[in-house]
Order: sequence, then C-alpha cells, then structure tokens
Amino acid sequence: MSDILAIDAAALRSTGSTGFGIVETGFVPKSFARLLAEKLSTARVVFGDDIDLTSGSVLRKVLELTALEDARLWAAVGAVYDNGYVVSASGDALDRLGEDLGVDRPYLTAHGTIRLKLRAALPTGYPQLVLPRGARLSTAGGHHVALDETVVLTEAVPVRDPAVVAFFPGPSHNLDPSQPNQKIDRWNRADAALDGLDAAEQAAGEELIEIVHTAALTGGELQVADDRYRQLLLAVPRSIWTAEAIGMAVGTVPGVRQVQVFDGRGGLDINQSIFGNFNFIERVFASERDLGNPYYFTVLVAPTAAAIWDGPDGLQAAIETVIEDLRPIGIFASVEKAEEIGIGVEAELVVRGLPLPTGSKETINASTAAAELRSRLHGRLRRYVDELPFGEPVRVAEVVWTLMNEPGVADVRNLRLVRFPADAASITTATAPTGNGVQRLPVGENAVLAANQIPGYVDRDDPRPFVII
Repeated sequence: MSDILAIDAAALRSTGSTGFGIVETGFVPKSFARLLAEKLSTARVVFGDDIDLTSGSVLRKVLELTALEDARLWAAVGAVYDNGYVVSASGDALDRLGEDLGVDRPYLTAHGTIRLKLRAALPTGYPQLVLPRGARLSTAGGHHVALDETVVLTEAVPVRDPAVVAFFPGPSHNLDPSQPNQKIDRWNRADAALDGLDAAEQAAGEELIEIVHTAALTGGELQVADDRYRQLLLAVPRSIWTAEAIGMAVGTVPGVRQVQVFDGRGGLDINQSIFGNFNFIERVFASERDLGNPYYFTVLVAPTAAAIWDGPDGLQAAIETVIEDLRPIGIFASVEKAEEIGIGVEAELVVRGLPLPTGSKETINASTAAAELRSRLHGRLRRYVDELPFGEPVRVAEVVWTLMNEPGVADVRNLRLVRFPADAASITTATAPTGNGVQRLPVGENAVLAANQIPGYVDRDDPRPFVII
C-alpha cells in the first residue's frame, strides 16, 4: 500500500494533476492528454526512467488505451455531476429538473403559409388593403393563428402567400386543412387590427379576401432549446407572493411579449423624484398607505402583435385569471397595457456580392433579389426591436450593426428612425410616412421611449424602407 501511495504522490508532483474533480467552480474532468501524462509518469516510477515509452512501444499503446477509457469515465462522471444543476444540465436531465420545479419544457408555435386572394375589385377610396402582422385568423374548431408578416393586397398584386404562426404553442396547432375543424378559413372579427378590412368590406358590400389553406402547419411538436429553457428555470422564484413569481406566471401566458411588475410598497421606489434628495430621518420613501383603500400592485404587459387585449377571452382577462391564484387576500393587481411605439427604419444600402440585376436604381430595387434582401433585413430588425425592454431606446448604432450583419450589405448610409403611433397598421404609406403621431427623426438620432412604452418593429415595404444605391 505504501508503494502505491508513493507512486500516486510522485505522479501528482510530476504531472500537476491537482485541480480536477469537484472544485469550487464545479466539476473539472481530466482530459485524455492529462491522464496519459499521469500514466507515463507512473510507468517511469515503476519501471525506471530507461523504459521505452516512445510512440511505437507496446507499453505506450496499452497506456494510451487505458487513458482513453479513463477519459470516457471522467467525462461520464462530469456529465452526471453537471446534470444535477439547472445551470449546467442539458437534454432529458434538464427536463427532469424542470419537472421538480413544476415547469415543463414549453412547446414552440407551429408555422406555415396560407394564400390570400382578392375576391372582387376594391371599393372606391381603398387603393389597397393592408393586413398587419399579427392579424388573427381562426378555424371552425376554435384554433387561433396570426399573420407573421404584413400583407398588402392591391388590384395589381391580388394574391399573396404570407407566413402564419399559431397563437397557442403545442402540437394541437399543427393545423391540417384535410381536417374540417382545422382548416384556416375565417378572420377573427374581434381583432382591432382588422378594422381596416371591415371598413373596406362594408364599403364594398361583400367579403373581399378569400383565405386558402392547403398545407399543414408544422413545428408545434417541437420544444424550446436548452438555453431558453434554462433561462426560464433560473427565473423560477422559490416563493409564491413575490414580484418575480407574478412576473413568471404572467410571462408564460400566450400573447404576452414582456411583463414588468411594480410593487412600490414592497421595496424601495427609486424611480420617485424625491429618492436620494432628502434625509432619511425626515422623510419616507413613499407616501403612507390610505388604509381605506385596497392595496394594488401594477402589472405592465406588452402584448404580442397577435394578442387581443379586451373581451372575455382577451389577454387582460387571461392575465387576471392567472394572478388570481397567486395574489394574497386583500391585495389586487392593476393590469395595464404598455404603450407600443412603432419603429420603422429608412436607410440607403451599399450591397456587394448579391445577384442583383443591372440597370437603373429603380430596376434594381424592384427586383426579386432586392425584395428578398429587404425581407431578411425586416426579420433581423424585428428580432432586435421586439426584444428591447420597456423604456429602452432604439439606438441607431445598434440598427446599423444589425443591418451590417446581413451578408452582402457593405455599408449603411443616411439611416433614420421613424416613430409610428400604436395603430401603425392604419397609417398610409403611399409616398411617405404620414398620419397622427408619425415622426421621422433626424438622421442618426435615437428613438427615446418613456418607462411605460415599448418599441415594436413596423415592417412596411411601401415606400421602400431600404434603398439600394
């Protein structure tokens, strides 16, 4: 036994193999190279320094094979250790940890396409029909889907094949048009985004758009990736009545884009103008509570483009139902809808390496390749703008960086942001952004938002927001 211990000590001294296994930062497995070095060191101690350990020797091959098996064992032990913690677990192990916390891995929403066709000529005063991204459709079976892009129908372009996304996640919304109750064939008339369509149809005296659904939606059976699921589990509060618990519950309601919970009496209200400007002995942080009034906390919600806020089946009612099971007796929630500020982008682009046609600037910008480029840029900007939190400004520098990440875009010039009011879908964009509240900011100026405002990207293509020069 003493000889074995002496060999182990010698190997540790000669290879510097301390710092592996369970350490302060987690579990550190030994690599194949480290294990082989230890075995070679041990062999020299046992057989002497003159032993043949070159790459062609039999003993070295045996040591390499055993080191490989040991490396696999270390990796397996490391995986077992890592899978015991949310911060490092993956796959099925992360699912099991989520089940312990009471949060199953969420499903994704199904996606697909439909066809929209004009049935008849547009009535006088309606040169085009604009169906904004998020406009809701439904099926006879009560399934809900929404447009995933803005659609403009004119008599010159009477047919479009827009992308659609299911409103509720899960495989139940892999809608198959061969099933009568799953065929997307009607608009959800409770959606305010369809007011323009309703007005045009009333003027025409008939329905103007035919909905054709021929291909099934797919992807609802998939679940979110490990990284997104891990973020969700790390945010799970370990208590019931906290602002974090309310935010977690509301954030999982379909149709909620972002949520923020304000509980002024539950902590220091550093947003008050008097904070930091008075003596602690003389003043309190907030006004004293009126004991004759109930205690309210505020839940500020930014809905998705497809969410319908009002009504018995609306998003506000769904949020209040979720909160009802969490709030203490006598404490009530004031659910408020955030003010969404539409943000559009205008810029001149220098493009290289893309298969654009030759000819005038108008010919190039009207080409299919240019339209596909604009569509990809819309997707990038939508991901950036729609993920900004409440009150966060839309920065021109970040918009330029987002556009420059698209392959083929060599330069961005004269970029300006356009602020739209909340009802951006009703804005006429025939020649330039117009309407109440529309503001074309100076070139290079950021769009600054208030604390209860949140930006939403407006993917208009008329007029063209990106001009290739």
